[in-house]
Amino acid sequence: MNPELGMIKTVLQKSYDGLPFDLKSCFLYLSIFPEDHVISRRRLVRRWASEGYSTERLGKSAIEIADTYFMELNNRSLILPFKRSADSRKSMDSCKVHDLLHEIAITKSLQEDVIFRLEEGCNLKSTARHLAISSDWRGDQGQFESSVDLPQLRSLTVFGEFQSFFISKKMRMLRVLDFENTNGIGYHGLDDIGKLLHLRYLSLRGCRDIILLPDSLGKLRQLLTLDIRDTYITTLPKTIVKLQKLQFVHAGNKSEDVDVETSLLSRRGRHILLVSSVLCAACCVPTYMGIDGFNRCDACCTPVENFTEGLIQNKGVLVPRGIRKMRGLLTLRAVKVGRGNAALQEIRCPTGLRKLGVTGINKRNGLAFCLAIADLKKLESLSVSAAAGRSGLRGSLDALSTPPENLLSLKLYGSLDILPEWVAMLQKLVKLRLSGTGLLDPDGAIQLIGRLPKLQILSLYGLSFQCEEICFRSEQTEISFRSIKLLSFEETKIKSVKFEAGTMPKLEQLKVTECLPSINEVQLDARFPWDRGKFSDCHDSESLDKMIEEEGQNEKWKTDELKKKIREQLSLNENKPILIWKNDNWDIGDMRGI
Repeated sequence: MNPELGMIKTVLQKSYDGLPFDLKSCFLYLSIFPEDHVISRRRLVRRWASEGYSTERLGKSAIEIADTYFMELNNRSLILPFKRSADSRKSMDSCKVHDLLHEIAITKSLQEDVIFRLEEGCNLKSTARHLAISSDWRGDQGQFESSVDLPQLRSLTVFGEFQSFFISKKMRMLRVLDFENTNGIGYHGLDDIGKLLHLRYLSLRGCRDIILLPDSLGKLRQLLTLDIRDTYITTLPKTIVKLQKLQFVHAGNKSEDVDVETSLLSRRGRHILLVSSVLCAACCVPTYMGIDGFNRCDACCTPVENFTEGLIQNKGVLVPRGIRKMRGLLTLRAVKVGRGNAALQEIRCPTGLRKLGVTGINKRNGLAFCLAIADLKKLESLSVSAAAGRSGLRGSLDALSTPPENLLSLKLYGSLDILPEWVAMLQKLVKLRLSGTGLLDPDGAIQLIGRLPKLQILSLYGLSFQCEEICFRSEQTEISFRSIKLLSFEETKIKSVKFEAGTMPKLEQLKVTECLPSINEVQLDARFPWDRGKFSDCHDSESLDKMIEEEGQNEKWKTDELKKKIREQLSLNENKPILIWKNDNWDIGDMRGI
């Protein structure tokens, strides 16, 4: 509102006007999300591709092209990097939009009638192709249909409570339906989903009120992305095998370590479970009692069994027979391996899979699992979780003699005791996460991991090692952990971590979370390396002294900045530990030998 700052807005608008056409559409698309909303890179890129904002060209897929758009907006400072998760291979996982830029995006999208935000008190009639329903809107069906030209809609995004009339057969051209973190969908909320024949993107991520997908999902023959992660859906419908264009299936929990206390159902979900249990008892108890004429029902028993199991573990989904025919699948996670090896036989055939997550692995199905993985030659990301029980992954992964050579990411959840030997063969591995593996030979495992030439991210969660001390050692013939940039310890019981000279020369971030509750002192002996190449042109002592002094001041500045950041982090610990920095003074004499 300050008139003296009006020039800033003018400059920002000029920045928008100078964008290429493709980037203009992507920038306006950001106005769908509320102010200060954290926008997931995954969510945005998948939506752009589904909308047709990016197409396959120059040997790159539509998703890859959309990802370049995301980074281009970042390079132009039109979006702000927000977060990078501890085990992410990307430079940024999510972003925000500055308030001024967000205002410009809203203004331009309204002027061009591209995006309409349905908010409380809004009385406008719009023919925009993209509709975003705000969390404060409390209108009825009549207001909804009178405010929007439903046949024109290409995307619908809901940020508040779900209403049954949000899915209408009039939305004949809808491509994106995004209900992420929406409340109130319930048992029959998606019954009409099959009428949206052009739908390409369906997200129910974080919707805790839904436990089943309708069979009408099989009518969505154009669907590319199905995201049901962090829901209580534990079974994919049989009709999903009809979706031959489906590329991305995201299921299970974002966190593989589920706290039972936090897995409680909503009131609606508990009501559904109670009603289903009563119906199940009425129709199936006679079967278990041996009375003829009664058959176990799929309408009640299967959902109740799957839902109850999902409440306890809440990991992965059961896949139907025939999913092996879905040749277009690129991402499938997480698949729950039930009784027998049928699911493992199914995942062997989509040989184009790039990302796979599997839960329920144990000794009995370990061989079948290893055979399935060996067939997936293009696999780049693999997540393996053990079946419930004490045995964990022990003896389950040893039969894999030739792992996928292009594997970039590996996550192992469950007791192992010994790291499989084939891990040493993963010469392209960039990210490794170990959770609850309980490795008995920490030195051997550390030595094996340290030899992986491309490894950049190492995340150790929980009881990953059966010890209280870890030492990262450098071998005599080569540098260990030569490419590591991020080392993360999460909820671990390790009390001592040592780094020998020469290890992890490229380490940029050391992350320690939810541990060290008793720490009271942190000692660091760190020096920034002198850039000796700068001194090669110095031919007299006076020039050398001057340059050494400049370098020393530069080192002092960097050291002070690092101290400040470390103290900020330590202040968050309730014990308020102190920081002791050794070798705090730089010495010109150190450089006299040049």
